[in-house]
Parts: sequence; structure tokens; C-alpha cells
Amino acid sequence: QVQLVESGGGLVQAGGSLRLSCAASGRTFGGYAVGWFRQAPGKEREFVTAISWTSSNKYYAESVKGRFTISRNNAQTAVYLQMNSLKPEDTAIYYCAAERWGAATMSGASYNYWGQGTQVTVSS
Repeated sequence: QVQLVESGGGLVQAGGSLRLSCAASGRTFGGYAVGWFRQAPGKEREFVTAISWTSSNKYYAESVKGRFTISRNNAQTAVYLQMNSLKPEDTAIYYCAAERWGAATMSGASYNYWGQGTQVTVSS
């Protein structure tokens, strides 16, 4: 069982930046693809970005391309989501998810493990 913990959410003004972190409790992310998803009030969960288990492939939703960056640290203990030029429409609960030996898909159904989420609020 992999337990994921997100952190780094908060309130920021439009145009600002936040960095979200996702850590796997008691283990590393070695061998896991990790994705970030978000869900705004009254909307369905949507894909944001993902990184393959080799870190060689990264994918981004069109709405965040050029503003958000996914990365993982060398020790494989955390995956980060750097969010720049934030917009009010980025307001949502952000979830990280992991899939063993994953190719980093956009489908949430592919991921076996999910965190509890962290709230990101962007004020205008």
C-alpha cells in the first residue's frame, strides 16, 4: 500500500506561484509514474500533468502548458508541481496519484494510489 501526502497548497493572487509537493509515506517513488489532477467545485476531476516512472516522459494539460512544471527529486522521495502565472481558474483541490511502472497517462483510472488533496485558491 502506498500512501501519498500532498502539501504546499494555499491562497495566492493571480499571477503568483506555488509549489506543490507529493510524498510517498514510508517509501520512494522509484518505479512509479506520478500524476497531478485537480477538481474545482462543481466540476469533474481533470488531468493536470504526469511524469513517467523513468522521468523521461512528461505530459501536460493544454490549460497549464507553459505555466506548470512537474519534476521529481533525485532521491525519488518527492514529486513537485511548480505552478507559475496562476489564474483564478486554477483554483481547485489538487491531488497526486501514483501508478507502479506507469507510463504517465492522463486517465485517472490508471492510477492505483491517491493522496487526500491540497487546496489551491487563486484570487483575482
